[in-house]
Amino acid sequence: MKQQPRVILFTTPTCSWCRAVKQHLKKHQIRFKEIDVSRDEPAARDMVRRSGQQGVPVTLINNRPIVGFKKNEINRLLDIKEH
Repeated sequence: MKQQPRVILFTTPTCSWCRAVKQHLKKHQIRFKEIDVSRDEPAARDMVRRSGQQGVPVTLINNRPIVGFKKNEINRLLDIKEH
């Protein structure tokens, strides 16, 4: 079994798209580290530096930022097959 890519999810508590990404990752047993940028100012700056965006969710898959819930792109990068 090949190793899963490193997944970091930048979120805020009030973000519905963040919840959608989390549910999608959990449904497919993808492990991820969640960072609440509303409580972590350095992480918020890091997220903006990496993605060029202020908005959440930002999903980093092996350091590649995906802004928003782009299911097809997330699936492609994580090799998730949906039927």
